[in-house]
Amino acid sequence: MTEPTASLPTFAELSPTASSQGEVPIAMLLDLSLPVAIELGRTKMTVQDILRLGRGSVIQLDRLAGEPIDIYVGDRRFAEGEVVVIDEHFGIRITRVLSSAPAVDAAA
Repeated sequence: MTEPTASLPTFAELSPTASSQGEVPIAMLLDLSLPVAIELGRTKMTVQDILRLGRGSVIQLDRLAGEPIDIYVGDRRFAEGEVVVIDEHFGIRITRVLSSAPAVDAAA
């Protein structure tokens, strides 16, 4: 009986590409669709209190009138803004775009 012999695998040389250098053309990202969420405020309620809610109930949030609202893109807080009314629709006016420096530091 002959002992099996092992050999090292051979791999073809990879050519350098833009992705191997960590660079992605911005045009590839322009068609991505991301969820945008607007947060007016938050509160905590017991299940019992939630079950008592009905038409006309008011839920008090942790924000004061006039405070900026948060705008999230994906799961990241992206900007602050204020609620506006355009014809019969609500809208958001962005008043401050938040710095991306913490996100860049966290990714490094």
